[in-house]
Amino acid sequence: MLSIFEQLQERLHHHLNVIYADVQTSESLEDIATQLLQTMQIDSSDKLQIPLRHHNNWDQQDVILITYGDSIEQNEQKPLQTLHQFLSQYCRQSISTVHILPFFPYSSDDGFAVIDYSSVNEALGSWHDIQAICSDFRVMSDVVINHCSARSAWFANFVKGEGPGSDFFFTASPQDDLSQVVRPRTSDLLRLTETAQGEKYVWCTFSHDQVDFDFRNPKVLITFVSIMRQYLDVGIRLFRLDAVAFLWKKIASPSINLEQTHEVVRLLRTLIEHAVADAVIITETNIPNRQNLSYFGNANEAHGIYNFSLPPLLVNTLVTGNCRHLKAWLSSMPPAQNGTFYFNFIASHDGIGLRPAEGLLQDQELSTLLTTMQNFGGRISWRKAENGGQKAYEINIALYDALQGTTKGADKWGLERFVCAHAIMFALEGIPGLYIHSLLGTSNDYEKVKNTSQNRSINRHKWQYDQLIQELASPYSQHAKVLTRITELLAIRKRKPAFHPNATQFTLQLGEQIFGFWRQSLDRRQSIFCLFNISDQMQQVRLSDINLIGTDVWFDLLSHKVLTPEDLVLDLKPYQAAWISNQGQFT
Repeated sequence: MLSIFEQLQERLHHHLNVIYADVQTSESLEDIATQLLQTMQIDSSDKLQIPLRHHNNWDQQDVILITYGDSIEQNEQKPLQTLHQFLSQYCRQSISTVHILPFFPYSSDDGFAVIDYSSVNEALGSWHDIQAICSDFRVMSDVVINHCSARSAWFANFVKGEGPGSDFFFTASPQDDLSQVVRPRTSDLLRLTETAQGEKYVWCTFSHDQVDFDFRNPKVLITFVSIMRQYLDVGIRLFRLDAVAFLWKKIASPSINLEQTHEVVRLLRTLIEHAVADAVIITETNIPNRQNLSYFGNANEAHGIYNFSLPPLLVNTLVTGNCRHLKAWLSSMPPAQNGTFYFNFIASHDGIGLRPAEGLLQDQELSTLLTTMQNFGGRISWRKAENGGQKAYEINIALYDALQGTTKGADKWGLERFVCAHAIMFALEGIPGLYIHSLLGTSNDYEKVKNTSQNRSINRHKWQYDQLIQELASPYSQHAKVLTRITELLAIRKRKPAFHPNATQFTLQLGEQIFGFWRQSLDRRQSIFCLFNISDQMQQVRLSDINLIGTDVWFDLLSHKVLTPEDLVLDLKPYQAAWISNQGQFT
């Protein structure tokens, strides 16, 4: 019978056979497997355990806050220290995990053109500051795995033709068949670069400052395993694989979602789980819904996937007052197997991606959504379409402003609509990801867009700590109101087993103005009916339509109202949410 270590070796050999099936490598796959194990510091000791494939290392108390390291600044203090101070003061009871967006030295794209993966940007702080946050919260780090900065030492060595990184980058020829390549940008795919070996055309999926790696070279894979090992040693436990769908390139193919890419994710999961049992991989794949779901594999690939269709569908629902598309999408979503989860979010440092809405919203509906968001101050970013033209790629807008009104214009229901959006996200199957500017109710930052000429800057405001504390101390400010309401929702969520990320979910059919679903705890003892009026008019729900069991006492966790058998209907004000539970407020 094979030992656990021998079984791990076999799994690695299988992964590598798939990844390098069509590639001639300078070393044997056995040697590559040995280097990967040594790099991840895994040996044949008795402590080695087989990870449980369908085990959930999370529950309803898990909530992830998404933030830049310098989203909050304070004079004479490193931003990571200020962030830790803010988290400790305002988030200790509501947030379990902090996703600190790239905190490394970088040259562009607000951190996603990494110069050095092994260092912390000195302007933000140090590894000591990251470790300090890890001591109080679980921390998720980006692994910007598709590309790095053109100003990195690796790329400088590529230009020189010698040293580490000199063979790390993917090149092609303008004469190659690149017609099928899927792009999220409109810039030229290939960057002409003068090197010691002459002119070379470097593959750049995103920008010419973000040069793509060539994972056909096993040294690139081993290097990234080394990077992840370093982060584990610091205390980081969650890894966001940025833009991973583009990782493997192949001439005369779309060069997205290729089988080798999926196998690399499987290999990384195999390694980190054997190194640290509760380590987690989340794939960031801003692509159509069906493709996105494929990154679950068979509970052997990503632990979590970004639920990219949720933001455009939910915003569209709340500005149109019609939940038809959101309801149809939710009904079609397969439950995540134990050992996997949906990572739900409705706002992030990027915009509201529109590719995940393809096939879910009609062109005219997308056009109306774009117009509505532009009327609320939003910007539109574009990508190169298949026909060579341009197509809307994402909406850039702060969520608080995106929900200030409907297709009819701004109205008085902005705060309630915004809170309703979060009540929906917090109740859904999966782990919620809450952007810091949603937690704080931050509005569009037009000045930053003007200064950077980047549309995404509109939702990347930097708060001065003293000003923020002053705003949060005033009960009349929108920021204090939002923080209070969001924190109250999270306090309820964290107490309810029916909100476990893998608890049962069933979509309710309650018309087009009431969005609803049912959650049931894994032990089947607790049920919660989640009902939301997504319109600007009063709506009624007939309690007979949601089949409340007559022998139970039902309680709305949000309004604190007990529902009696005599109650025939439930009145919901515009954008009011109800979480109706068969267990009381404190159980």
